[in-house]
Amino acid sequence: MGTVEVLVAQIQGLSTTAGDISRLHTLLKQSEELLHAETSRLPSALAQLDASKHSLGYLYILEACTSVPISQEQSSSILLTISRFISSCNPEQIRLAPEKFVSVCKRFKDQVIQEAPIRGVAPLLTAVRKLQTSSEHLTTLHPEFLLLCLLAKSYKTGRSILDNDILEVDQPRDLFLYCYYGGMICIGLKLFQKALELLHNVVTAPMQSMNAIAVEAYKKYILVSLIYNGQFSTSLPKYTSSVAQRNLKNFCQPYIELANSYSTGNVEELDTVFQTNRQKFESDNNLGLVKQAVSSMYKRNIQRLTQTYLTLSLQDIASTVKLNSPKEAEMHVLQMIQDGEIFATINQKDGMVRFLEDSEQYKSCRMIEHIDSSIQRIMTLSKKLTAMDENISSDPLYLAKAGRERQRFDYDDFDSVPQKFNI
Repeated sequence: MGTVEVLVAQIQGLSTTAGDISRLHTLLKQSEELLHAETSRLPSALAQLDASKHSLGYLYILEACTSVPISQEQSSSILLTISRFISSCNPEQIRLAPEKFVSVCKRFKDQVIQEAPIRGVAPLLTAVRKLQTSSEHLTTLHPEFLLLCLLAKSYKTGRSILDNDILEVDQPRDLFLYCYYGGMICIGLKLFQKALELLHNVVTAPMQSMNAIAVEAYKKYILVSLIYNGQFSTSLPKYTSSVAQRNLKNFCQPYIELANSYSTGNVEELDTVFQTNRQKFESDNNLGLVKQAVSSMYKRNIQRLTQTYLTLSLQDIASTVKLNSPKEAEMHVLQMIQDGEIFATINQKDGMVRFLEDSEQYKSCRMIEHIDSSIQRIMTLSKKLTAMDENISSDPLYLAKAGRERQRFDYDDFDSVPQKFNI
């Protein structure tokens, strides 16, 4: 049986060529029992290795080293070691043992959550980039990174990985958590359209049975729909799983009630539903989002006024939408003008608001560039989807399943041309 010292020597000697690294990988798999039995000697072994040159061997030793409980005294040095390894490791080598790399990163995340989540944000972002085979690859570390960003309130950093089109997923659960945490980050940044898109992906994703992630995402999906669209529909797209279509509403009744009362435009009725279910909203950690939804009712009612009136006094706006004073109405109108939700001017002398048409003519250079970039992105996505469709169509597993399904029917029993009939 070998020793840790022998293994270190093998790592140092077999970390150059692809062939040597392949042999080393086999040796490391055979030495896992040894590494987990000699954890007390592993820190000194790590000190003899270069994380950038001996990344695969370093990873195996580091994973074994962190598999045992870490004391408070050891915590800082272990976190620093992992952080430095993530920063300097060779991506090609660590991708040979992705489960080991993910395990080390998850332990790193668990440890920094107990101390200061912000410390783990930058290292875990680097880990995500190194584990990815392309920007379209969703790894197991994506949701772990987004969770750290949420806990550290580092929303802008989390936002940086949410714009990539995802075409490859390691595990279905990763997609659910990625979209759920991503939706929460966009809510924190007030990017409600993007949040709605991500939460919609969770709700409509294929599922064999109900899961807690989809239920919590649906609750937030309802609230964000009210805030961003001013309405909510309980009907889901046809491609949504039958399990979700049947059961989601049953788990979210207080939120459905809130959406129904919102659609009436009655502020008092909405507030009654809010107060009735306040404890439930608070226990779901959605109270702040519910308050934003309730507050957005005033904006929706002001927007309805723009469809009826050309000019209206601040006093009339306040009384119509149930605000406390003309001053409060003015603040709402000013904020909506700033956010581009309405187009209006306020005459400070007589307190009159004049509603205007949208000034955007959709012919500015900026708008043309925006439209062009959107078209280019859609064309690129279309090509990728076509390629994916071709790959699936020629996949042996798909063809075998499609063949079994086809045998259920005898197409000779059907006419190729519909027969005419009289009513």
